[in-house]
Amino acid sequence: MNKLIIFALFVFIALQGCAQKTRTEHVFLITLDGLRWQEVFGGADSTLIGDKDYVENPDELKELFWSVGAEERRMRLMPFFWSVIAEKGQLYGNRWKGSKVNTTNQMWFSYPGYNEILSGFADDSRIDSNDKVPNPNETVLEYINKQQDFQGKVAAFGSWDVFPFIINEERSGIPVNAGFEKSADQPLTEKEVFLNKLQDEIPSPWGSVRLDAFTHHFAMEYVKKHRPRLLYIAYGETDDFAHDGEYDQYLKSAHQTDQFIKELWQYIQSTEGYKDKTTMIITTDHGRGTEPKDTWKSHGTEINDADQIWIAALGPDTEPLGDNIKGQFYQNQIAATVARALGIEYKHAKSGKRITMITDK
Repeated sequence: MNKLIIFALFVFIALQGCAQKTRTEHVFLITLDGLRWQEVFGGADSTLIGDKDYVENPDELKELFWSVGAEERRMRLMPFFWSVIAEKGQLYGNRWKGSKVNTTNQMWFSYPGYNEILSGFADDSRIDSNDKVPNPNETVLEYINKQQDFQGKVAAFGSWDVFPFIINEERSGIPVNAGFEKSADQPLTEKEVFLNKLQDEIPSPWGSVRLDAFTHHFAMEYVKKHRPRLLYIAYGETDDFAHDGEYDQYLKSAHQTDQFIKELWQYIQSTEGYKDKTTMIITTDHGRGTEPKDTWKSHGTEINDADQIWIAALGPDTEPLGDNIKGQFYQNQIAATVARALGIEYKHAKSGKRITMITDK
């Protein structure tokens, strides 16, 4: 009898181990800085798209992005999200349908948001500014980089020059190309040489954020050269155009980033080793205001609802549920979800629990 019990226990443990295995072997974590859930799920805002205080040429912008119906507007703005992710993946945060995603940090701006995304918990007592201070918290990137079979296969690219500190590049050993850094990934490809040169020749409107095209194409070249298991790409333009009050550029940037993500996904799905073995998780660091209207430019604790965010996911372990997902979700769940997609349990006592629907198809 004892032998039978032991055997049954062994079989149960073995089956449990098999059940925990995912089809995902690679994860691409992507963020769009400060992109509101209202545009993701509703497209261009009717109160802003024709306002000459925020739009240089309203007729041109309406031609690009306006339609009476919200579903058509969001398709025009982010066609990859709504033709591919909505059909084959999941979108969280459509509050009009009862899906809510919030930050747990109470800061509602970038560094605290990125720390929460990457470490899995808020740290308001220590991370309360956007200063270039090395993150005291270990991120999920660093945690996974320490695991067997993942060492040296984790990397990050960002438009904002604070990311080397958020990821704590020096301590973690994870290569981070961010801000106005050039590629130093020798030997450089012909495209990397060109991008290094072009980045010097095309000025950014901002002192701490480069144009997202450089971040995207540097990341694409890295993917082709190194085939990382976990890659983080942080696009930044949407937040800066919003702060500048340029709603037209904010929309155009969101649309272009959607196309960048499409290009990346098409490469993944056409490349042996990545195809049908890769999960994308896409989100934002914070929300923005809505009322009064001018608060769309801003975020932070003084701006109502700036803690409202969204999450999207697409991959072989993700059930195709579209945006028909009700319930309350949090930014602090992303780190554990990233790890679980790779078959790793993110063991941090403060971390939010993974979103099982993303990883347990």
